[in-house]
Amino acid sequence: MTTAPCDTAGWTTTAAAGSAALMETGDMETTLRGVGVSHGVAIGEVRHMGTAVLEPPARQIPAEGAEREQERARKAVEAVAADLTARGTLAGGEAQAVLEAQAMMAQDPELLADVERRIAVGSTAERAVYDAFAAYRELLAGAGEYLAGRVADLDDVRNRIVARLLGVPMPGVPDSDTPYVLIARDLAPADTALLDPALVLGFVTEEGGPTSHSAILARALGVPAVVALPGAGELAEGTVIAVDGSSGELFVNPSAEKRAELEAAAAERKAALAASSGPGATSDGHRVPLLANVGGPADVPAAVEAGAEGVGLFRTEFLFLDDSKAAPSEQKQVEAYRQVLEAFPEGRVVVRVLDAGADKPLDFLTPADEPNPALGVRGLRTLLDHPEVLRTQLTALAKAAEGLPVHLEVMAPMVADRIDARAFADACREAGLQAKFGAMVEIPSAALRARSILREVEFLSLGTNDLAQYTFAADRQVGAVSRLQDPWQPVLLDLVALSAEAARAEGKSCGVCGEAASDPLLACVLTGLGVTSLSMGAASIPYVRATLAKYTLAQCERAAAAARAADTAEEAREAARTVLSGE
Repeated sequence: MTTAPCDTAGWTTTAAAGSAALMETGDMETTLRGVGVSHGVAIGEVRHMGTAVLEPPARQIPAEGAEREQERARKAVEAVAADLTARGTLAGGEAQAVLEAQAMMAQDPELLADVERRIAVGSTAERAVYDAFAAYRELLAGAGEYLAGRVADLDDVRNRIVARLLGVPMPGVPDSDTPYVLIARDLAPADTALLDPALVLGFVTEEGGPTSHSAILARALGVPAVVALPGAGELAEGTVIAVDGSSGELFVNPSAEKRAELEAAAAERKAALAASSGPGATSDGHRVPLLANVGGPADVPAAVEAGAEGVGLFRTEFLFLDDSKAAPSEQKQVEAYRQVLEAFPEGRVVVRVLDAGADKPLDFLTPADEPNPALGVRGLRTLLDHPEVLRTQLTALAKAAEGLPVHLEVMAPMVADRIDARAFADACREAGLQAKFGAMVEIPSAALRARSILREVEFLSLGTNDLAQYTFAADRQVGAVSRLQDPWQPVLLDLVALSAEAARAEGKSCGVCGEAASDPLLACVLTGLGVTSLSMGAASIPYVRATLAKYTLAQCERAAAAARAADTAEEAREAARTVLSGE
């Protein structure tokens, strides 16, 4: 039995609490809780992700066979890289950047050199790939949590190369003639990007977090999803489950009453969405522009269709990931930027300059020997070390905006203090850029000294994903610490409030472009904290617009105060909900 996914209220990030006895639930209704990361409700039968590639046998080959095996390995690597790139092109948007980065991982020259060395001393191509990737995996896992978050992507690349060498089917999404709910330990970007929403009603993973690649892509696809639910893999194939991507709840063998309850809530929400249109505003007319996060021109149609009032975060990395060895030409950048700017006449488009480093390494920019790249030279730090790259990008943006009736704003990632802000503003002026210059607040120091930073730039934009990561020392890709990535954490709300208060005191703006903005209830709280705009994935805009329109600014302010007075994320969420519901 299958039921198509339904729309429902905004997603939350409740701490995971799995079950160890899922196989023994029988016909009894059981409720499990993970982390809800994508709007919607899906009811259907369980299907499990295809089994990972088995470990190849360790056997020796004669010396005269080494060259042939090395050629087999090279061809398999190139084929997998080409497949990942093709999948990215087909998927477009954020998925394209993620998959192209994974293709670069497959072609890493040091990895390939290690594979060839192992073959030279007698390993088969498949065993050499397996062992070389295992060694690299161990290095990543021990290199700090940020890089450890790339292990799942590396495993997927390894499995695809080994499968091709063994001549067996690629691991991945199961074949099915009927719709289902997908269960997996984790989902690789290559699988998530091309999920067919007509068949995959929703998905549940044992690992991951609210800002993992699979969560971000699920929201872009509009597929209901729950992550970080330990033990989900124990659910028997064919078991009927209901997945609530808003609350993070999973109902095993849901009763008829539970199904009716979920579907009624979804229908109510769908009706509210249909009735909502126009600019973002509270019920008493306080304007809160609702903007879209885009990863390139491919994301623009969905943003326009959702009624985005502009772009609050234009990620420009997609251009630079095409070739990790050299920056794109000025002309190529001009053409890509202009496509996005033209889509929003009279609208606001906020462009983030290149955010390289950490999980987005580029050979021509990123140091190869940093012990902890997440805390090293990334974002603006990288660009200030390579001023020619920054200058070319700023010049390209200036040319792209020429003659267009668009309100262009340009911001720098990873601004730590006033010195950083001044250096960026100076670079913008030197490039002749006619735009507002801004700074992203992703480091606690920037929130604590926001007023100082605003004396150099004209606006702030809060990247709540990284701000949470650096505030709590909790990697955004690690499911085990997803509790600390919850944007409802009161201390994170405190930092948002500090930034918004500084902007108000300086007569400037302060928006949010992190995933926190896509939670409709939290959007009301952010508005109450003084945030002046909200930017999110296009799929979330109707949900946020409809919810904001139900409450006055005063109600949002009371909800924000109640949330900040709490001690935990769960208490903050419940306090805000209570205020807004009038209970």
